[in-house]
Amino acid sequence: MNYLIGIDLGTTATKTVIFDEMGNEIISATEEYPMQQPQNGWAEQEPQDWYRAVISTLKKTVSAVCPADIRGIGISGQMHSLVMLDKDNEIIRPAILWCDQRTAKECDEITQRVGAERLIEITANPALTGFTASKILWVRNHEPEHYQACRHILLPKDYIRFRLTGNYVTEVSDASGMQLLDVPKRCWSEEILRKLKIDRELLPSVKESPEITGYTTAEIERLTGIPAGTPVVGGAGDNAAAAVGTGVVENGKAFTTIGTSGVVYAHTSKLSIDPKGRVHTFCCAVPGCWHVMGVTLGAGLSLKWFRDNFCIEYLEKAAASGTDPYALMDRDAETVPPGSRQLIFLPYLMGERTPHLDPSCRGVFFGLSAIHTKKEMIRAVMEGVSFSLRECYDILRQMGVSIGDMAACGGGGSSALWRQMLAGLYGCPVKTVNTKEGPALGAAILAGAGTGLYSSVPDACKKLILQKNTCHPNPSNAQIYEKYYQLYQKLYQDLKLDFQKLETLP
Repeated sequence: MNYLIGIDLGTTATKTVIFDEMGNEIISATEEYPMQQPQNGWAEQEPQDWYRAVISTLKKTVSAVCPADIRGIGISGQMHSLVMLDKDNEIIRPAILWCDQRTAKECDEITQRVGAERLIEITANPALTGFTASKILWVRNHEPEHYQACRHILLPKDYIRFRLTGNYVTEVSDASGMQLLDVPKRCWSEEILRKLKIDRELLPSVKESPEITGYTTAEIERLTGIPAGTPVVGGAGDNAAAAVGTGVVENGKAFTTIGTSGVVYAHTSKLSIDPKGRVHTFCCAVPGCWHVMGVTLGAGLSLKWFRDNFCIEYLEKAAASGTDPYALMDRDAETVPPGSRQLIFLPYLMGERTPHLDPSCRGVFFGLSAIHTKKEMIRAVMEGVSFSLRECYDILRQMGVSIGDMAACGGGGSSALWRQMLAGLYGCPVKTVNTKEGPALGAAILAGAGTGLYSSVPDACKKLILQKNTCHPNPSNAQIYEKYYQLYQKLYQDLKLDFQKLETLP
């Protein structure tokens, strides 16, 4: 039997999963680690914690199979976070994470040095605090001694690759989020590096996601039991890996994730960039192809916020009965008609990225009256999140990205009610797939394609990824949702200046 390892390096934990060549999960292990917030808006982690978690989870899983049958390893990881190594490959400072917000001034600096339009032309995205380039400039501006000591800049999963193989390598999907890659040409941008005065020698080489990037060392064999010389492929950033793990690897295919944030992701073999920078265009994990992705910040977060603060009885009932509190909330929300009896929720609890790029906007219940109960508010939250995802979907369609097949994943994707809302708003069926291990499975499939176990990434997905439950649009509900969606969009425009004014109040 042939086995593949998928390592999913997340923000809160690392999960390692071993799959057989048919994509069946054999065994998995997870290990958590902390995140530090030394100041408001800052977020950091110790890369050593990631490495310890990887070694621990590899140890726990490899013992369940014959190590000699392991064909390859793929790594998925949190994107954008900055790892800096010195000349001795020692970590210089804690990694600055993707969710860190300290770099607003550096984003302005990048835009000024490169030019707003030119930046989008090359990197396919505006300067954002989440991306890696602004973090590099922040260290240079605020910690010059650390910048001077730096000899290698890596992303989280690529630091793990270095520890597994000794090689400094990244791949195109993750590198796309550094704001240093020429996304159309799939290589480092000499123009960006020159204008930002970043030495090319600091950066790793760039490969395609299924390419072999190195082989495990004798030290890794000693620590985990994985034979030295086991191939490690490029892998992918978390969303690009999830796309492979859900079969979104061909034109017309897309997925919607409702996790803490929300993502609408579509595959395209034709480069498409939004000149307004409202959505991200990155190289995807299929060689020679790209993905376009809209991100909303307060998706599942909005429902969790409402649950934790206003639905104690659901939590208590779920604990007593051994059920999921979200299932109970779903059940009650289903009794409310579409439109939540004229109640609209704006899910801007964390500001918003797509399409507004507005950190000042905030959550709103609009239309609240004495007739409304908790049931209507739950449904309104779910509908508001669905409206925000529809905005992402609309932009992708406007860019000429074809979407005919939509999968749903993440915690919210398990809700049939939520999938039904999305189907009505998208105007297309919304499906689930046969696995919940999207990123880890995607990383494993990339390892299989890179080592010759599969002929290509799309071929592997056709064999391994099966579609399950399908929600079709309800025409009458879709008509109602369309009317509410139009009003939802108008509300942001009406309140935009008021959000900014609110921010100035004590």
